[in-house]
Order: sequence, then C-alpha cells, then structure tokens
Amino acid sequence: MLQKIGDSLKGKKTFAWLIIIPLAFVFAIWGATGAVSLDFIGPKRYAAKVDGNEISLQDAGRLWQDQQSQWAQQFGTDIPEDLKPSLQDGIIERLIRSELISARSREAGYRVDGARVQESIRNEQAFQVDGQYNETLALARLAQLGITADQYRADIRRGLQNEELQRTLFAGEFLTATEIGRRIALEDEQREVRYALFPAAKYRTNLKLSDAELNAWYQKNSQRFLTTESVRLQVAEGSIADVSGKVVVAESDLLNLYAKNKDLYAEPERRRARHILLATEKEANEVLAKLKGGSDFAALATQLSKDTGSAGSGGDLGFSEKSAFVAPFAEAVFSMKEGETRGPVKTEFGFHVIRLEAIQAGRNKSFAEVRTELEDEYRRGRIADLFGEKQDAVQQRLEQAGADLSKIANELGLKLGEVATYQRGTGSPELAATPELDALVFGDAVLNQRRIGGPVGLGEDRFVVVRVLEHRKPAVPALATVRAQALEAATAERATEEARKTAESIVKVLGEGGAFESLATGLGGAPTAARFIDRRDPAVPAEVRNAAFDVSRPAAGKTSAKAVVTKDGAAVVVVSQTRVLPSAADAAARAARGQELAGRQALGTLASYVEDMREKAKVTKNPQAFQ
Repeated sequence: MLQKIGDSLKGKKTFAWLIIIPLAFVFAIWGATGAVSLDFIGPKRYAAKVDGNEISLQDAGRLWQDQQSQWAQQFGTDIPEDLKPSLQDGIIERLIRSELISARSREAGYRVDGARVQESIRNEQAFQVDGQYNETLALARLAQLGITADQYRADIRRGLQNEELQRTLFAGEFLTATEIGRRIALEDEQREVRYALFPAAKYRTNLKLSDAELNAWYQKNSQRFLTTESVRLQVAEGSIADVSGKVVVAESDLLNLYAKNKDLYAEPERRRARHILLATEKEANEVLAKLKGGSDFAALATQLSKDTGSAGSGGDLGFSEKSAFVAPFAEAVFSMKEGETRGPVKTEFGFHVIRLEAIQAGRNKSFAEVRTELEDEYRRGRIADLFGEKQDAVQQRLEQAGADLSKIANELGLKLGEVATYQRGTGSPELAATPELDALVFGDAVLNQRRIGGPVGLGEDRFVVVRVLEHRKPAVPALATVRAQALEAATAERATEEARKTAESIVKVLGEGGAFESLATGLGGAPTAARFIDRRDPAVPAEVRNAAFDVSRPAAGKTSAKAVVTKDGAAVVVVSQTRVLPSAADAAARAARGQELAGRQALGTLASYVEDMREKAKVTKNPQAFQ
C-alpha cells in the first residue's frame, strides 16, 4: 500500500518562490481545503477555456470553497451576495493565469522527472508521522480534500515546472550600479518631521448621542453586529483509542517482523583507535620515529596532538563505527590490524598518526534483545492500519445510498453525539473548528443538501463524520440586544471624526501661514520637536510615518503638512526638509541591497509577464461555473 501512493502522488499549497500575494494563487491552485464534492449543472462542463485548454468545474469549486471558508474565519459570516460575482471572477482569473503559466512552461521545454516529484511528495510534512512519510495519512488527507492521487501528483509536477519558468525569469533581472544607487537613495531618504496627536478619547467626554442618532448610526452599521452563522450537528467520532485495544500480538507476528527487518538490528563492526594530530607531514614523521624508538603513544598524544578533544585522554577515540570518521581516516582505521601503528594519514584536519587498540566485531541483535522494540513497532503499525481501515469503511458506507449516520456509528463502533451550537470559524467547546471541518460543515453538500459529510481528521488520532440537523444563518440583532456595544462603537467613531476635523483645521491654517506649535497646543495637541525619521522608524506611529513620506518634498524654507486618522484618533504631520544619508561603503552590504532590489524588480517583471500572456490569450468563461 505504501508503494501505491508513492507511485502516484504533495501540497499546501505552497511552492517556493511565491512571494507576493496577488501571484500566490497563480501557482497554488490546489490549495483549497474544501472536503465536499460540489454538483454543477449547465451545458458547459468547464469553468473556462484558455487557448483551447479546459479548466474544470471541480478546480473552480475547490477554490470557491476555500474562499468561503477563509471569509467565514475572518469575518464570521457568509460572503455578501453583492461581493460573490467579483470574488468568483477573481477565482476564474487566477485559474486562467495558472493555466497560461503551465502551458508556457510546457512550451519552453521545462520538465520534472518522477524522482523529483516523488521526493517532493515524501517531504510533505502533512503526510509525515514522526518525520517519516506515512501513506495511510497521505491517502486520508487527500481524501479529505477530494483530490485523487493522480491529480495530486500532476499538480506537484506542474508546480515544479512553473518554478523552473519563474527561476528563469528571475535570473534575467539585474540593476545597474546607477539604478541601485538611485533606489537606495529613495529608500534611505529621511525627512524632518514634527507632529501632534489628537487622541479621540479627548473628544468623548462631551459626546452624548441621542436615541435618534444611535438608531440612525445602527441602521448604517448593523452588519457589523451580525450574529455568527452556526449549526446543530450530529457527530460520529472515531479515534486511535477505539482500535488500539483490538490489537493482538502473536509471537509469530513478531518473529516474521524480525526476519523481515533483520538488517535493521545489525550492529556494525566498531574499532577503538588512538591518534595524534599534527599540522605538517614532517611533524607526523618525527612522531612516528619517536614511537619506533619506544616512546609511549598516549604520552606523545597528550603532549603533541592538535586534537584538543582527545589529547587529554592520550588520543583515545573510543569504540566507533566506520561512519564516525572522515573517509581517509576511516579507511586507515578499518584496514589496520589490532596493535598496528600507521601514518601519516592526511585529512582535512591535518596529518594523523594512528594506533588501532581493539576491534569489536559486528553482530546482529538477537530476537530476545529487540522483542520489546518489535512489539512496540508492530502495535503502532497495526493500530495505524486499523485506524485507516475504519476511515475507509466509513467512507465506503457514506457512498452507499440511504446512508444513516446512527447506523454507521453503531456498526463501526463510532462514538455518536450531538453538538448544540457549532459556529463557523470558532466551532464549539466539544468540537474545535479547523479549516477542513468548517469547509465540510458549511459546504453545499452538508449544509444545503443535508448529506452526511466526512470523515475529516482532527489531528493525527481522531476523525469525525457530521450531519447538519439545524442551520442558523447570520442575522442582524435588534439594537436593544447590542445597545452597549453599538453605543461604544458609535461614540468612538464620532470622537475620531471630531479629532480628524481638528487636525484638518490646523492644516488649513498652516497653509495660510499659521504657526504649528501654537495652533496644535491651542487645540489640545502635544506637538513633538522636529527630528529626522526614515521610512522604518519604529518610534513614530505608522500612520504618521506613512503621511510624512506621502506629502510632497517641501521647497526651501517651506513646509508640507497633512492631517491623518490614526488608530487612536488623528494627527497633524509637518515636514520641513529632507535629506539622504551617505550609502554604506561596505561593498558586500551594497551588493546585498542590490540583490534585494533586483528581486523586487523581478517580481514586478513576473507580474507583467503573466498579464501580457493574459491579454493575448483566447479565453472563454462559463457564466454558470458556480451555480
């Protein structure tokens, strides 16, 4: 079974080199976490055609499922109806661009061999247990995503080919020394800034909203108080604990396992050597002469060896396997006879004089010695097999007509229960939310068609199967039920608006020749002293820093000013002069900056390259792709 997935299978969904958000989905189409198959209708069986190549409805459906899940996790609600068309079109566009890149990769002759695909699959952490690739886990994860092994393998191959194309584009990017200098000067520009903050809290004291004002505000902002979408669920759960007690270990099973893996219990030959490390061949030969003259090896090692780790013990390296030494040293030690002295032996560390003290022959550990280890290994393997088989059995039962969750749970030994309130994005005390579970519960098949969904893994040792019993859509609560929260939000918003008006009034007067310090102080602000800042200065509020570099550079003797809303109120920012500090004289540092700038330019080139392909492509979109 391990070979089956190995021969035909990797994922998140991430590929190296995907650095900017707008392009991430171009290469990571299979990153959707939807675990439910969608049923599509309509005369067209594709989401789009790109230069004659079809993009499947299933691909678009997976991404749409993922989009809905992400929105729900971030905002706690369904995607508003008026936003759905633009988001769905964005998904189709991402798929179109991905298909164009894949086609260009194929045309350019980029190929990825099966060994590299296989390596990528086996290195996927989502498919590993204790750092080792596990096929049962891999198959379960792919089943949760609704992706076949062949689809997954093809996706990995395509992603690796796309990386090659991207690397080629990046390799051609460079900047001249003049361009690097100009860009560094722009990024390292400093501006002399004064600013005054007007905290919204100062304006709250005298703000009292009438009932009419609060009602009007709530009418405009009621969507901010939507209740979270939730469901009542019937849940059947399976766990490792359910099957671990069913494992029976027979002595014959352990003997078979021992015979099958006997090489794993082989102890290689080990040898004990002493050595004296010298800096030159001449020194090594001099030591050899002293040894032939009767000098004590251990004493000479203590006195002369450059290896501080072993010199104190007379050069003794203890019993070690051949793999413990660098090649020339290992070859010498493991070709010597007990009591033999040899040298000089040259390695990357210097010149060695070696004496072999003893040989410990290799051997195979007996069955009795490793029986406990064998039993643990056998139990782990059988538990994993039984756990995987139970999930397979559940999956098969769900595919049968008239599947009943209560009967399935009873027949397969699943723990059956009910979750009164499972909220989108947060789950419940009994059942924590995961992206996969959310996508399943709130997907069309389970939520609307009321089909049984799953199994979905919860960590490495549990899975659940779910059925929606009741659906509670997001709703706008009556103002009376959220009055305190609404009043707080409305008052904070009004206070911020008052702070903004104050800041803008100061900017207007400054433009007419007013004095910044007196204006700011008179209206309750606390102006700072002028100082130079750069674009990354952490001591200055981000909104102030951004505003300082948004305004135009002031003419000599003049200032530029701007009012800006901050997270705590508003601010007035005044820029009086600019400067550029001398660039670093360190050639290495400048070269590193140049590489960074070239990399950012390459990303822009890549985006332009993709957009050019899109403009020239012949594209047909299916308007019913998401219906």
